This record gives sequence, C-alpha cells and structure tokens, in this order.
Amino acid sequence: MLEPSYAAGVDLIARAEQHCRAGLSDRVLRERLLETIRSAVPFDAHVFALTDPVTGVGSSPHATVPGEAMVQLRDVIRRRYRGLDPGEWLSWLGRFAVTDVALVTFADRYGAWGWLELWRTGGTPYRPEERAALDALRPVVTTGLRLAAARTFVDPPDDLVQLEPGVVLLDGALQVRSQTDAAGEALLRLLPPEEPVPPVPAAAYNVGAALLARDEAGRPWEPSARVHLGANRWVSVRAARLGSEIAVSIGPATAAERTDLLARVHGLSPRETEVLGLAVHGLDTRAIAERLVIAPTTAEDHLRALLAKTGSASRQVLMSRALGV
Repeated sequence: MLEPSYAAGVDLIARAEQHCRAGLSDRVLRERLLETIRSAVPFDAHVFALTDPVTGVGSSPHATVPGEAMVQLRDVIRRRYRGLDPGEWLSWLGRFAVTDVALVTFADRYGAWGWLELWRTGGTPYRPEERAALDALRPVVTTGLRLAAARTFVDPPDDLVQLEPGVVLLDGALQVRSQTDAAGEALLRLLPPEEPVPPVPAAAYNVGAALLARDEAGRPWEPSARVHLGANRWVSVRAARLGSEIAVSIGPATAAERTDLLARVHGLSPRETEVLGLAVHGLDTRAIAERLVIAPTTAEDHLRALLAKTGSASRQVLMSRALGV
C-alpha cells in the first residue's frame, strides 16, 4: 500500500499530465494547473509567469497577490531581477505579510518556459513533502508549457491585423515617461483587459528591470523577451538605454526570432534547426544539401522530419507558420 504523501504526489502528477495533454492555451493550462496544485499544496497568493526560452525574462504573468504588492509591482519586479537569495527575498516580501515562498522553475534542454512562485501569508511553512511534490511536477509542466507555445504556430487567419512597432520610455523607477501611438496600441494588446494592473504590460516592466539589474548590479540578463500576442503572432520586447531613460521597443518578432522559437517549442534537433533556417531563407533541397555538405536524400529526410514534428502538411505550410505570413 502506498504511503499517503506518495500517493498524493502520484495523483498530482497524473492530473497535471491530463491538463498538459488537453491542448489548452497557456493561460487556461496555468489556471487548471493552479487549481490542481492548490488541492495538494495550499497557497494564499501566486505568480505563474512565462519566460523567453533563451533570455529567461518573464512575461504574461498569471497572478493573484496582495493588493499592496500590486501597488508596488514595479519594485517587486525590479528586486526579483536583482537576484536576492531566498532568505533575502522572503524577508523583503514580509512587508506584504508573506511568511513563506515556494518557487518552481520550468526548463528543459530547449529553453526556459516559465516559473511558479507560491506565497503563504500566515499559517504553517511549506513542508518538505509539499516542496518535493512541486519539484516532481517540473518535467510534466515544462513540457506542457513548451507544447502550449508550439500550438501558437498555426496558419495565420486572412484578417489578422499586424502590430506596428512602438516605443515606450521608462525612467529608472520603471515609470512611463512617454510612448508612441503604436506603442499605446501594443500595450493594450499585450495587456489582457481583465488584469488588475497598471496599463503597462509585465513584459515591459520585466525587460526594463532586467536592464537595470544588468547595468546596476552586474546581473547576467539579456533584456529582451518574445511574447505571444494571439493567433500566430509573436512580438519582441526589448529594453535599451536612452540617456538616463529606458527605451522599450515593442514590435513583431523577426524571422530569425520566430524560427528559433519554432525550433525550440517543437524540440527540433540541432541539424533540423539548421535545415529549417536555410529553408526559411528560400534554399531548396539541393541547395540545403550543398550548404550542409550532406546528400540530397539526407536533406530530404531532415525536411520530412521537420514536417512531421511541426505537424505541417507541406513545406509551404511550414514556412508560413515559421514566418507568420
């Protein structure tokens, strides 16, 4: 007979696997996972963020936190990127009555896909078996988040409205100083209307905070993130210094950024990723073979594997999904 704690952990993983296989959007998947986790590991507040698989910079958070923490959102994000150790972080969160924190990161060999932080405000600290149960969820949830991102690379609808590039200027406290008209539209599209946060998406705060942490504290952050905008659209959010201010650019992800992301979400091999990159640049099978110094039949095998892994009916469909056109 299974020990109760072990049996509960096995059941938690089984239910998480069921959600991850259900073909849900990343937001609905996170909602279902949170409901399942709460039944086994109670918590009072949470932040469940997605991350760019290469830079690890966060975006698209699903969160419920104390009201005062939401008021101080910019400072919360800035301190997170400063890289406080767990004890310092918990001590700082004490101002919001947080008494314990459990953090789980979701990453595999293809990249970093998100993280979940659970806060308790009062009550008992997280028990070792609760932390072990959360840790056991890592492989399942990591794959689930990656495959949810893979499902965004679909055939573009005919009436899809593309996003114009825009720029937001932030000061050193991440306060908005000014923005272009296109940036205003981008911010509205990036920010779900039901989210009770100020009218700047978390992605802008996150890349800005990553830049500050790199410049002021020597943290190894690349201040950029690719963010899903709906349908097959992905945008790139980047922060750079502009005098004493921070310029955050928001615009459609480039062909190289999309291709890299498509390769990662579908778990392509290094060689398959090379073949995809060459195909996106218009090279035919023979030209790909010559460039990689392989037989044309081998190049054709790689292309067939690409179509199978990405669920694309043809090379034309694959190119359309990769480029978003």
